[in-house]
Amino acid sequence: MKRAFCLLVALWIISSVAFAQLPVQVVKDQQALLKSSDPKLAANKKLVFDFWTEVFQTRDMTKAPVYMREDYMQHNPIAATGRAPFMKIFGSMPKQPKKDTIDDLVALVAEGDLVVLGFRRVCKDPNKEGQTYTTTWFDMLRIENGKIAEHWDYGTLPGKGNPPDCAQ
Repeated sequence: MKRAFCLLVALWIISSVAFAQLPVQVVKDQQALLKSSDPKLAANKKLVFDFWTEVFQTRDMTKAPVYMREDYMQHNPIAATGRAPFMKIFGSMPKQPKKDTIDDLVALVAEGDLVVLGFRRVCKDPNKEGQTYTTTWFDMLRIENGKIAEHWDYGTLPGKGNPPDCAQ
């Protein structure tokens, strides 16, 4: 299994070099991503999907306690751990209308207690003035007892040497 996974990653790397300019496409049927033959995985994906559309995108922190543990752990280097700091940071941002979809969603995958969201990111091309390119971004959340307990993403500290300027 491990050997097959390594082979798959190696093939992906080789093919992505050959076809690196294919634009990242968002998924059209997001509801289809919530399906799983495993009820636990389907429930975890739905929990994350609903959290994203009702709390994260809207900046409506009144629903955060429904989805997040109080001791929520954060691995992004510019965000503090805990539900209260999350609510303070995102609650201070302008409110947004609720949508039935997640912006720029490419994939939603669950395995065990983990749910991974893949997103399209549009970045300024550092080699072509005024042009952009697409790449991917991810967020991974761990579910514990029906609530979001932990979060990882590709977050970096701002500054020279970090990823190019990407639109949010």
